[in-house]
Amino acid sequence: MRAPLIAVALAFIAAPALAQTSAFADDAALTKILKDRVEDGRATGLVVGVMEADGSTRIVLDGSAGPGAEPLGSNSVFEIGSITKVFTSTVLADMAQKGDVKLDVPAQTFAPAGMVLPKRGGKEITLANLSEQNSGLPRMPSNFRPASMSNPYADYSVEQLNAFLGGYQLPRDIGATVEYSNLGVGVLGAILANKAGKSYEAMVKERVLQPLGMTMTGITLSPGNAEDAGQGARRSWGRDGQLGSAHARGRSRAALQHDRHAEISRCQRRPAENSA
Repeated sequence: MRAPLIAVALAFIAAPALAQTSAFADDAALTKILKDRVEDGRATGLVVGVMEADGSTRIVLDGSAGPGAEPLGSNSVFEIGSITKVFTSTVLADMAQKGDVKLDVPAQTFAPAGMVLPKRGGKEITLANLSEQNSGLPRMPSNFRPASMSNPYADYSVEQLNAFLGGYQLPRDIGATVEYSNLGVGVLGAILANKAGKSYEAMVKERVLQPLGMTMTGITLSPGNAEDAGQGARRSWGRDGQLGSAHARGRSRAALQHDRHAEISRCQRRPAENSA
């Protein structure tokens, strides 16, 4: 069975010994790496964007975007999965830098109505804890039982999320140990959107996408983007899903599900803007 389309928005694959003109493998070497993954069934199609030190870029690809999609190319749209967490943390950093929030403030301060975060030893989970993956929250809530793994977040409701958080007992002290948590970042996205007083998608557009000129990136596919979407990006993750902030579309809008190589390459040329 072939694996679903794997999104490679930007990859830097260095070779052990290269000419001084490039820090990365040449197109032939990169193509072989991609072809091997496709032929092994680990991906349906892959696109790699490479940026050299002088700012020049090149695209290397192999495979297919899936049935009904346009051929893979520099404008192919992919679901970016857990790379979405970077957008969530970037929004948090921007808010902190501008004085909208403080990283060490209890996250409960900005939580939506009905959401009660667990405490331990008199200590509360902060915004930083959620972003740093040391809040004590698990990878996924125990009441997460999707009807279909092809659309896992579609049927997870606000009520289920709040019920889990309200009844969960943290197994260790807050900040003591790192544990990768889709739940934690999902909660962070919902909290930041609530603090901003707008949807997550609108908030990220304002604070990240528009400043970087990323006009073709977002949660909702435009008609033009839909034509370029690979099979993984074309599926719906459910507008009412509540854990979308980790890596999919959700009501909290804490996910940027689709990205273009050209966009990422362009924003990488702006180190001063990205430093925020």
